[in-house]
Amino acid sequence: MTLETMDKKSPMHSGQPVTDFNGRFTVFAREECGMHPSRRYLVAVSGGLDSVALCDLLRRQGYTFVIAHCNFGLRGGESERDERFVTELAASLQTVAHVKRFDTAAYASEKRISIQEAARELRYGWFGSLIAEDRRSPEVEGGRRQPLRLLTAHHLDDSIETLLINLCKGTGIAGLRGMLPDSGKALRPLLFATREEIREYAEAVGLSWVEDSSNREVKYTRNRVRHELLPTMEGIFPQARKGLAESLRFFRDAEVLQMLSVDRLIGSLCERREGSVHIPVEKLRKTPGLRTVLFHILRDLDFTPQQTDEVASLMDASTGRFVLSSTHRALRNRAWIVVSPLREEEEQTAVIESAPAECTTVSGTLRVEETPSRLEDLSDDGVLVAHLDARDIRFPLLLRRWRKGDYFHPLGMRKKKKVARFLIDRKLSLAEKERVWVVESDRRILWVVGMRPDDRFKLTPSTSK
Repeated sequence: MTLETMDKKSPMHSGQPVTDFNGRFTVFAREECGMHPSRRYLVAVSGGLDSVALCDLLRRQGYTFVIAHCNFGLRGGESERDERFVTELAASLQTVAHVKRFDTAAYASEKRISIQEAARELRYGWFGSLIAEDRRSPEVEGGRRQPLRLLTAHHLDDSIETLLINLCKGTGIAGLRGMLPDSGKALRPLLFATREEIREYAEAVGLSWVEDSSNREVKYTRNRVRHELLPTMEGIFPQARKGLAESLRFFRDAEVLQMLSVDRLIGSLCERREGSVHIPVEKLRKTPGLRTVLFHILRDLDFTPQQTDEVASLMDASTGRFVLSSTHRALRNRAWIVVSPLREEEEQTAVIESAPAECTTVSGTLRVEETPSRLEDLSDDGVLVAHLDARDIRFPLLLRRWRKGDYFHPLGMRKKKKVARFLIDRKLSLAEKERVWVVESDRRILWVVGMRPDDRFKLTPSTSK
């Protein structure tokens, strides 16, 4: 196994700088990450400089932690070397090492995503499962110890690189503030320090670590930013890194102030109905910072930042135009933009062979009963119940979504009417129309469910069932 063992005779060794670094870590971990030695932590450890330094700082300050290491199987012998190193590191720290091997290439191919995305999904999915398993332990459930929190070794340079990448992607101010010390999923107690400061600390206290050769490859976006863009910027502005670090602080404060205003505007603009967001077009036009407000409405519904302008263009579109995300649809419907979940995958037709029977869909349950009855014996049970004459009804019945071209004879009318026109007359939105079902018998619609039965099957004085 090849390790990078550093010379202990560094300028920082056993002097005030080491003490200062430890002190900065203590303050940042406590004040920015909310960490405390009485709590327990799960540390993501690759075996590289940053994660090894984090483990050393935690050990020196009396934190209780276990290690999690992912072997993605992408670098052959190097991946095996890293796994052995982390296992030995955990033994030397007298802590537990959780190790997981992944077939990352196969996962990326199956999901049709990049290797980097696959590794991230696999990594955080596994970390989440370790933490969930810990929460189910008798000690945690019984309140005798607190659950694990995930720690990662991201540092200030990582956050600066994220700022530059997001600036080019156009992610808005939330991307410009870089990484947060507490992301909700993970704590990042090294964000106060640059990569060089961490290296100086590791050299000063004599740490050993392994180097990932892929970190030097410029085929990855982050590595190109690290090895090409930032050095070029520093060639023009020698203090570029320091200035970007200051900008991160300003952007972080600016985001807090922005969100106070944005949340207030969204609250007064949007109406939420049955899982959908309804945005009045004319009110949206007059909203200050229109695209910023729209971006924040859409971002949690899986729309990309680039789609913000596409959705904004619906203000000038005709009814029926829409923009899709992977999970939602933004639809222009008369005076509104309606953002609603895409219809769940489900059976579009259910067969009812006989009565009595029940049939359940995502929209509700249809119950069919056949009983002896007379017209005068029946009360008005409202639109959710249809009383139909059984004489001309033939099983099986079909419960299905309405389709273009469907027609029926609405109760009280002699002439047939297209279901589409019937729904238009009721002034249903397109999203509401998509949730309409019909019951069919022998190619004839008996009932537009919850709205109107067919006049051909209405009860008469001669009805017996």
